[in-house]
Amino acid sequence: MTAKTKKLLRIAIPIALAVFFGWYTFSKLPVDTIIPFVKSANYWWIAFGVFLGVLSHLSRAYRWKYLLEPLGYTTKLPNGIMAVFIAYLANYGIPRSGEVLRAAVLTNYEKVPFEKSFGTIVAERMADLVVMLGIILVTLIIEYDFIFNLLEQSFQPKKLILLGLTGILALFLVFIYIKKSSSKFAVKVKTFFKGLMEGVLSIFKMKHKWAFIAHTLFIWGMYVLMFYVTTFALPDLDKVTIGVVLVGFISASFTIAATNGGIFVYPAAVMAAFTLFGIEKDPSYAFGWIMWASQTIMVIVLGSISFLYLPIYNRIK
Repeated sequence: MTAKTKKLLRIAIPIALAVFFGWYTFSKLPVDTIIPFVKSANYWWIAFGVFLGVLSHLSRAYRWKYLLEPLGYTTKLPNGIMAVFIAYLANYGIPRSGEVLRAAVLTNYEKVPFEKSFGTIVAERMADLVVMLGIILVTLIIEYDFIFNLLEQSFQPKKLILLGLTGILALFLVFIYIKKSSSKFAVKVKTFFKGLMEGVLSIFKMKHKWAFIAHTLFIWGMYVLMFYVTTFALPDLDKVTIGVVLVGFISASFTIAATNGGIFVYPAAVMAAFTLFGIEKDPSYAFGWIMWASQTIMVIVLGSISFLYLPIYNRIK
């Protein structure tokens, strides 16, 4: 196989996978249920929601620069933007694989060591987690009864505690082994985690801490806002309150984190959250599909363009 053929395959295979997953997903749409709502939807609100989603991704790419600078790397913003969109696209194939691919893009095109690049991604995910916990806390205050009942029905405290203690013990034993061992494998692991921690700790070495915090709040503000404004697209959701939106947003966010971009389960999670507040099942389900489909189309389009243009940009720059 020639080098040119390999290059073409590297381009063609991800695109083919994106097309396949897109076709397979949309072929499973509950057409009879959602088509009436799709036809009557106000597409200006949907487009506005997509626009807010794009802004959040652009802000995420720009925020990344703040974490890389303390490590001595000044990266080109277009590479960061394309890496972010490629990462989101990859997550539709294998959950969380996008973070690895995103770090690999900077390693390839910006010569940032993979473990350091990946470490900065872990650092920003930690910041994202703090904001997400803040959103959950606000939602808990606004809709305390709903959140309490949901947690009580979904989790068994004793089993969670036992599982957690077992996991902590296992991690502790692995840590002791790696720390004391001088094998090649242990040395490689130590080197990797040293670079990883350097990337994670870069959040405390930033010159632009407040800008980083502002971008983090902006990113999550856009996430919530794009969810909220898209509800305006369906007249049947005119009674949705901010508390309902937050509960639906949290439920949907968990599906994205746990699956391939929330395929199939995102709309169901939104419907489950909305119907608990007395909102009818069909418009809730239709909204979930509209919300998920609009953001997915945006990721597929911009992710595919980024994948194609990334090597071109770095060749002609």
